[in-house]
Amino acid sequence: MRSNIFLAATAALPLLVTGAAAHGTDDHNHSSKEESAETATDKHAHHAVEIGDLKIAHARVRAMLPGQPAGGGYMVIENTGSDDDTLVSLASPRAGKVEIHTMEMNNDVMVMRPVKGGLAIPAGETVTLEPGGLHVMFMQVEKGFREGETIPLTLEFENAGKVDLELLAGPARGGASDSGHDH
Repeated sequence: MRSNIFLAATAALPLLVTGAAAHGTDDHNHSSKEESAETATDKHAHHAVEIGDLKIAHARVRAMLPGQPAGGGYMVIENTGSDDDTLVSLASPRAGKVEIHTMEMNNDVMVMRPVKGGLAIPAGETVTLEPGGLHVMFMQVEKGFREGETIPLTLEFENAGKVDLELLAGPARGGASDSGHDH
């Protein structure tokens, strides 16, 4: 019984550390191992990258199942400026083609389509790319994304210019890739 409680407490510790970091609180003295894990999580999943008036945060991908030729990526793009911007292109050395796609229901069938003409990032607004909605679609992927690895992605905006990101691969079924940690 005590060993089960110890195992449960040990398994929950990284979630508590990650949760405290995500909420900006730090009530604990961390060992260097915990700091390394927290730093890696923040660097990839929670760290905001700024380019011009844009802030890009929570950039991540899902790991891919064997033989899967395409994968999904997600992020939050906030435009803090007074001018609209547009995401005009995406590229990754890990995919032959990268596009922004939308998902919608059409006669009880989920349909995925590329967004034509770029993705608008209106002034003063936030655009969320998430499972089940707008998302990054990595196509013609030769080597599937493995959980824990980082996937390079270059975004090009009409006004802000180009920015390079590293997207951390979470589990294929969601969990960490969607919320920052797996339950």
